[in-house]
Amino acid sequence: MLLIIFLFFMFTSMFVSSRLKSKFKAYSRIPINFGMSGKEVAEKMLRQNGLMNVKVNCVQGQLSDHYNPANRSVNLSPDVYNGRSVAAAAVAAHETGHAIQHANSYAFLEFRSALVPLQNVSAKILNFMFIALFLGAFALPGLISYNLALQIIIACYAIFTLFAFITLPVEIDASKRALAWLNTAGITTQDTHEKAKDALKWAAYTYVVAALSALATLLYYIMLFVGNRD
Repeated sequence: MLLIIFLFFMFTSMFVSSRLKSKFKAYSRIPINFGMSGKEVAEKMLRQNGLMNVKVNCVQGQLSDHYNPANRSVNLSPDVYNGRSVAAAAVAAHETGHAIQHANSYAFLEFRSALVPLQNVSAKILNFMFIALFLGAFALPGLISYNLALQIIIACYAIFTLFAFITLPVEIDASKRALAWLNTAGITTQDTHEKAKDALKWAAYTYVVAALSALATLLYYIMLFVGNRD
């Protein structure tokens, strides 16, 4: 059952990722008003929102764009940083939207940031649990009880699932801020605005798939635990 869940979400994730890359490639060929680069879009959006202390950096990778709240920086991949297209503008504005969320103490972003250390600890515990279960099954019988292992695994996946679902409103809100600003600033026209919206929609789908995958895995382990108690 777990293998079926894993394969389903793996192929779904691959499909969404493929569509996202395809959309980004197509919209990277469509120029925007004023011929602004992603870097210039981000810097202008930051200025207009009074955020003069946020840096815009170029980082390696493809679609590796992210906002770092630790050092208050908008980090854009080369294609976005240097790109002068609908795709570059949409992604740059989206990541800048996270900077605005941070500045405005957006509740969901703060909650997600607070969960990061807990999620990191949960990942380490989960790795230990799977190793312990493996050793218990093949090398050291009785190392840990099956029910206790399931309870710990469920607790870890509950944190993963909570983090994944808290991420959804954070990403959706950042996209809404980005699209609203691109429109009011005149960066996108009626036609290019729809393309920017479509690109960010497919980016959001990646987070939806991740959240549903975490939830499905959590429910699977809960059913195992309940079934083992009967």
